[in-house]
Amino acid sequence: MITVLLADDQALVRAGFRALLDAEPDIEVVAEAGDGLAAVRLTTETRPDVVLMDIRMPGVDGLEATRRIAADPGLAATRVVILTTFELDEYVFEALRTGASGFLVKDTEPVELLRGIRAVAAGDALLSPSVTRRVIGEFAAPGGRGRPVTPPDGVTRTLAQLTDREREVMVLVGEGLSNDEIAARLLISPATAKTHVSRTMVKLGARDRAQLVVLAYEAGLIRPGWLG
Repeated sequence: MITVLLADDQALVRAGFRALLDAEPDIEVVAEAGDGLAAVRLTTETRPDVVLMDIRMPGVDGLEATRRIAADPGLAATRVVILTTFELDEYVFEALRTGASGFLVKDTEPVELLRGIRAVAAGDALLSPSVTRRVIGEFAAPGGRGRPVTPPDGVTRTLAQLTDREREVMVLVGEGLSNDEIAARLLISPATAKTHVSRTMVKLGARDRAQLVVLAYEAGLIRPGWLG
């Protein structure tokens, strides 16, 4: 059973999500929160597998709530999915940077929402390559809005810890490839691909694949124009 916490300041939105999710035999909504502070408290109490987090909420917003959840070692198994009205949103990027596992626009088709929740609960990042390219290209990649043309020294030093194969794998993760797709591209087994991804995340201190994607863009290993 996948447990989900809903965090949105609109009761009608929460009711719609709850009706959809509770109708699934493998998904259960365990709590609802109308603001970020309640979201953090209820996440700590219920330890759901997935939190669907709206960004714009009164008081403590979804961005700060995501940061607090991601920083809590006791919630390492909880994944946050950001709900947003606009794909190109600076707050979405910041949420990914601070620990969100992905994002969905609020008008996502129900089947895609359900697929996304199951994917995140299974440990995958919920990042459409095309949308991720635009979001991170706008706000994160070197030369993007408010970003230097060259990556920060800290990012460069961190990447020096990686082997050539790990850097190669990091690029493929940044392109949105799954472990199976990485294995096929590099002619290695899926288990070996998974090991490379895991080691890369550990070395870089990335909470999950979503943060690894952000780091790949920030370091300049992936540039927005590279993807179709």
